[in-house]
Amino acid sequence: MTVVGSDTERLARADNTEPLLVVKDLKTHFQIDAGLVKAVDGVSLEIERGKTLGIVGESGSGKTVLSRSIMRLNIANNVINTGSIMYDGEELITKSSKQMQKLWGVEMAMVFQDPMTSLNPVVRVGRQLTEHLRYHLGVGKPEARSTAIELLRSVKIPEPESRIDNYPHEMSGGMRQRVCIAIALACGPKMLFADEPTTALDVTVQHQILNLLATQQRDRFMTMIMVTHDLGVVAGRADEIAVMYAGKIAEKAPTGTLFSDMRHPYTQALLWSIPKVSQPKHTRLSAIAGRPPDLINPPMGCSFSPRCPYAQDKCREEEPPLVAGSTPGHQFACWYPVGSKENEEAYAKNLADGVAVTLAAEGKIRATEELTAEVIADIAELDDSVIDVSDSVDEGDS
Repeated sequence: MTVVGSDTERLARADNTEPLLVVKDLKTHFQIDAGLVKAVDGVSLEIERGKTLGIVGESGSGKTVLSRSIMRLNIANNVINTGSIMYDGEELITKSSKQMQKLWGVEMAMVFQDPMTSLNPVVRVGRQLTEHLRYHLGVGKPEARSTAIELLRSVKIPEPESRIDNYPHEMSGGMRQRVCIAIALACGPKMLFADEPTTALDVTVQHQILNLLATQQRDRFMTMIMVTHDLGVVAGRADEIAVMYAGKIAEKAPTGTLFSDMRHPYTQALLWSIPKVSQPKHTRLSAIAGRPPDLINPPMGCSFSPRCPYAQDKCREEEPPLVAGSTPGHQFACWYPVGSKENEEAYAKNLADGVAVTLAAEGKIRATEELTAEVIADIAELDDSVIDVSDSVDEGDS
């Protein structure tokens, strides 16, 4: 049997050049009393082996539902799934939960948002680790325990020989998240979904967790989909970024291209929302005007038009298709893309007409240009240096 995470397994994965995941026109709708919720509405994407895709958007944009739909975790009587999910040449959309059990853990795994609720509070972490190993790999108790200790050590948990017998409540938030990562990696999956893996963690621990995921992905040559609401989290850690809004992809591009040549107003608005260290104290945080749309009764045309500073009548009447940009791999859905002459004219018209959303955006354009330059510089710095993956648990996180 090939050792999980061994050089042989890693090289075997690297030799295959076919995309690991190809999603076409995926839709996930929930039938509830109020109507049909179109949580994911026609998403298409693909990701190569060993690469990281960042999925970014506000709460309610469909990020988590998309990742759960790909893993086939959203299977219920009131859920309607259509489209195609080709994973390693195998169609998943027609598989039942029982059929997917053979793939969960071994082929694909997920690190959930809240480790306190994803871990069983009345079961020791060692048992929660070993049950996956025993079920999928068929190893005995002694070997499973030994492997579990090594997994805890690999995710930088101190004294794993004793920590393996702890209950989740006996660990800090950062350590619980490390345990969740160890559980997800236990059977050596080819694909890892990280669903807001740093939620509720302090900044220092967030950095450690992100570095931990990066080194585990590199060592195992895993494909990773990282779900987050923060563009800054994926700026230097994803090969490609997909920005989601109202269950659809608004813009998708290689990371550097997205920041240097963003075309969708929603992507620009997300960048506006990033706080800047250089700002004076007590500077008001920039928020996106309005609220996300009702997914049962979405607005006509572009879903972002009610909140967009450039929106025109065409935006409110016709839904823009996803079109290719000038850079390979860059796609966006906008009638008046950022940086175009049409965009400038639309902005000037709305400004002259006193459109509230446009007036609220006045003064942010220059700030966006400065912040974009800072982010691009940070990405270049990360690319030129080796990420320090030797982060140990801080004294306060032990």
